[in-house]
Amino acid sequence: MNTKLKGKIVAIVGGGPGGLTLARLLQQRGIEVNVYERDVDEHARVQGAPLDLHDDSGIAALQQANLMDEFRQNYMPGADRMQIMDASAHVHFTDHHQKPIEDFGAQHFRPEIDRGVLRTMLVKSLKTDTIVWNSHFVAMQQSGNGWQLQFKNRAGIYADVVIGADGANSKIRPYLTNIGPFYSGITMIEGNIYNASQTAAAISSLLKGGKIMAFGNGYNILMGQKAGDAIGFYLSFNAPDGWVKQHGPDFGDRDAVKNWFVKTYHDWDPIWCQLFQQVDIPLIPRPIYCMPLNQAWPAQTNLTIIGDAAHVMPPFAGEGVNMAMKDALDVCNCLTDDTYETLQQSIAAYERMMRERASAAARESLLNGERMHSATALAHMLAFFAGLQEHALPGA
Repeated sequence: MNTKLKGKIVAIVGGGPGGLTLARLLQQRGIEVNVYERDVDEHARVQGAPLDLHDDSGIAALQQANLMDEFRQNYMPGADRMQIMDASAHVHFTDHHQKPIEDFGAQHFRPEIDRGVLRTMLVKSLKTDTIVWNSHFVAMQQSGNGWQLQFKNRAGIYADVVIGADGANSKIRPYLTNIGPFYSGITMIEGNIYNASQTAAAISSLLKGGKIMAFGNGYNILMGQKAGDAIGFYLSFNAPDGWVKQHGPDFGDRDAVKNWFVKTYHDWDPIWCQLFQQVDIPLIPRPIYCMPLNQAWPAQTNLTIIGDAAHVMPPFAGEGVNMAMKDALDVCNCLTDDTYETLQQSIAAYERMMRERASAAARESLLNGERMHSATALAHMLAFFAGLQEHALPGA
């Protein structure tokens, strides 16, 4: 065991992919760690789109965690296949006929896994009782050389080192910095359809078990296959700050959302209305935020953050979960690297790497968001995917 962490207790607040990956990596190094997650238990429904993992980040973390065999058994073959459509549901690009089902090691292969399936896989990889479920973090105070953490519904605990992995609305982040995110100008509405082959047969047939990006007049529909015959989708559009409260429909009323969609996406084909026939309610509005690209704070001796808690950004570069899992990999390696004499030096080294990576990814995500919601979005995305396809051809 690394001497800096010998005999110390590490608390991870947040049991998403980043926090669970970090717990697995630290346990492999013999470090005592607990994850405090606000969900009641591991069976709490996990919403969100499927996750595509990248070789140099998500996949790299799973490789170091010795979980690639489990990942291969649980990912969704073919779910990374893409179709680009217009508002009339006409297909302008598809790689369904060219893209291999499995191509691990290839530069542009980004295997998809359902978010809930990934969570279950990571939970099973941890020692029994590592995760303390139903732990709603409230506050913490410095206590000696560590922290005393308080929870809404359970007794407090002491930890020598705290790592916040508690998402975009992190309660840990304010203990490091008061820098907050800015609104990107884009809002998304998330919906999930279950038993989709029966409840949304036309959409399910259109999707073909893969992904769709549809563009029309500055509005988008983004969707992907999920495990268990489910489909996740997002309506994505430019909107003023505060739109959800001031102008949004009743997201708990299918008909209200459908009527809003028909009015707003007025020139889109009626086939898209099937998204709302049996959509799970309520739908979830998501104003898209981004941390400043130049954010910085002094490294502390016993506290840091990973994932969206550190660098929330728009999802238009596919980097969110990959950045979180790469953070987990980097912070574990830094904390256990004897090159750094103190924990503060280890944390400072991780945070430098993290901020550099996050700034580049956020810049790309913001730019992609502008392009995807412009009048020329369809042409831009067709050119982008045609370039990827050409680059992937043998000999190219």
